[in-house]
Amino acid sequence: MPNSAASGDALTSIPALLERNARKYALSPAYREKEFGIWQTWTWMDAAEEIRATALGFLNIGVEKGDYVAVVGRNRPAHYMAMVAAQMVGAIPVPLYQDAVAEEMAYVLEHCGARFVVCGDQEQVDKVIEVQEKIHHIEHVIYNDKRGMRKYDHSHLNWLHDIQAEGRVSHQRFDAELSRRIAAIGYDDTCVMLYTSGTTGRPKGVVLSNRNIIETSKASSEFDHLRAGDEILAYLPMAWVGDFIFSIGQAYWNGFCVNCPERPETMYEDLHEIGPSYFFAPPRYFEERITILLIRMEDAGRTKKWLFDRCMALAKRVGPRLLDGKPVAAWDRFLYRLGDILVYGPIRNRAGMSRVRVAYTAGEAIGPEIFDFWRSLGINLKQLYGQTEASVFITQQPDGEVRSDTVGVPSPGVELKIGDNGEVYYRSAGVFVEYYKNPESTASTKDAEGWVATGDAGFIEPETGHLRIIDRAKDVGKMADGRLYAPKYVENKLKFYPNILEAVVFGAGREMCCAFINIDLTAVGNWAERNNIAYSSYQELAQHPKVYAMIQEHIEEVNQSVALDEMLSGCQIHRFLILHKELDADDGELTRTRKVRRGAIEEKYHDLVTAFYDGSREVTTETEVTYEDGRKGSIRATLEIRDVAVAETQQMAAE
Repeated sequence: MPNSAASGDALTSIPALLERNARKYALSPAYREKEFGIWQTWTWMDAAEEIRATALGFLNIGVEKGDYVAVVGRNRPAHYMAMVAAQMVGAIPVPLYQDAVAEEMAYVLEHCGARFVVCGDQEQVDKVIEVQEKIHHIEHVIYNDKRGMRKYDHSHLNWLHDIQAEGRVSHQRFDAELSRRIAAIGYDDTCVMLYTSGTTGRPKGVVLSNRNIIETSKASSEFDHLRAGDEILAYLPMAWVGDFIFSIGQAYWNGFCVNCPERPETMYEDLHEIGPSYFFAPPRYFEERITILLIRMEDAGRTKKWLFDRCMALAKRVGPRLLDGKPVAAWDRFLYRLGDILVYGPIRNRAGMSRVRVAYTAGEAIGPEIFDFWRSLGINLKQLYGQTEASVFITQQPDGEVRSDTVGVPSPGVELKIGDNGEVYYRSAGVFVEYYKNPESTASTKDAEGWVATGDAGFIEPETGHLRIIDRAKDVGKMADGRLYAPKYVENKLKFYPNILEAVVFGAGREMCCAFINIDLTAVGNWAERNNIAYSSYQELAQHPKVYAMIQEHIEEVNQSVALDEMLSGCQIHRFLILHKELDADDGELTRTRKVRRGAIEEKYHDLVTAFYDGSREVTTETEVTYEDGRKGSIRATLEIRDVAVAETQQMAAE
């Protein structure tokens, strides 16, 4: 691959980009964090000084070139700065999921051999101390928030502020060494190691080089015309590759500001206050916001609800066309502007998206109804398709070519091809170096020519060049009668309904498709209150006959929609049940990025799946659960299984 960045301004590492930004954007904001209700700001000059002090402190405690420095905690400027400081001294940052339990954390720390761990607070320190009973190579634990840490043994515990202070004091001893290490960082040296979510097994350590991160950040920034004045809100897990690209890769390439919320619980309010111009959220975020909005509208007065329904009908018809610059009748333009004043503008403002110029969603396929809803409000929401192994970007949607049924065209510098089995392959400057300590998986994922197997099935539209993803390649199959089976397509349609939080569809090799449903406790609880339905637990509400009737109605509406797709019409749902508990990452049913572990669910609930296909009307089951404090328990329930109406397909009509 051409060394374009290296041949330009020698911007071949994140520390090199920091040095440029400290000169070029010295007084512009680099980071903001809300603390104690007040937004604190670091300029690029401030950030450069603080990061250098941290790097000097790292040298003082013995961080060597090639060491792995784990970082675990919520999104905070100090944590991003610690990762860049680690890069400065030639070490490799390894961000971890902050909600990972000690056992999951132990695997990553053991696998990467981390000698140093930067923790956000007491909770994370406690987890590291717990795993140190089995892992003995951790030499120093550094914490950012000192609350609750006074009575700990500090022989191997350090406050990050003290590390920085010692770095400043000892700068004369280490300045020359630090400058030498920064200058020695190469374009093909490791920038970061990020662990996969472990959908199909143990997480794998994905090694990404400076070339991977910088070339990808440069190309994707040019694609969407990102600039120094942009603002983002960093609230997604730091261990996720998307957060690393947006909050470090693109932020440092463009010199824009990264804003960190006060707490995860205040994210929505902080988003509203910041009003970012560049925004990313997984589909679940947009689903949740629709749920909240529709709940409020159900409680609104008759006039307000009538106005909302009329305006949204207009928005659905003309909003996306206006956004794409397509012709719209003058009267419709006038009505849309009026609707913008009365409805669309206030919704965008409440959602914190009044200033959004570019918004993306990815990670899971988004339901077309959800996607079109947000675009109809005038929000330039687009889809991208990516992977950790690609440094995120494989395809993006160009402005004016945004559709809900594709994930766009290849990102700049990315090549695509479709394998004989329908699997999507790509190669680019962003392709990962290797899986750490796993040459077998590296060889099975990336071939000698650099082509990477995505694990997803799809096809490229010949007339547009857009990529359409059908489902995970391993999940796509055939029904017993040979019709195509793609569960995610149906699941996303089901999740458009605010009452449905999660859906898992089964049917590969079977004569019909069936589904597990998780109700959304907030939405259904609000509905139950309005309808005077009393309940004392999630389980009781989930099994209420009126809740079953409501979910059945939703599924039958989805069947009507699925029946219109000639290729996937066989995926209509014939039977369903409502699960007695929410699917949970702590129970091994979801990944930390909230992707469904389909195989694990089918194995865990095999008795329920069997009952679908043996004609049972109800089934009694007992399920192990993990409580918030880590204790294990079990819940027992008797679940109803219901049949639903299947819509007539074009093939059935022809026969």
